[in-house]
Amino acid sequence: MTILKDVLAELFGMFVGDARLTAAVLVVVAASAALIDLAGVAPILGGGALLAGCLAVLVAAVLRTARRKKPSE
Repeated sequence: MTILKDVLAELFGMFVGDARLTAAVLVVVAASAALIDLAGVAPILGGGALLAGCLAVLVAAVLRTARRKKPSE
């Protein structure tokens, strides 16, 4: 039972560890879904928006972390 508890705690920590990243990905997913369902955009274009949005969020998160952990000279 402790192994299951440890695994669940680790999974929870991965998603909550960077709250900005989690929130940004959720916003991108919601925006892509809204484009498809509400705006009537073709699903392939909504998928492209999802891909581009997730990549942009990932790059922004990596750059933010790199700037924060810049080695002092």
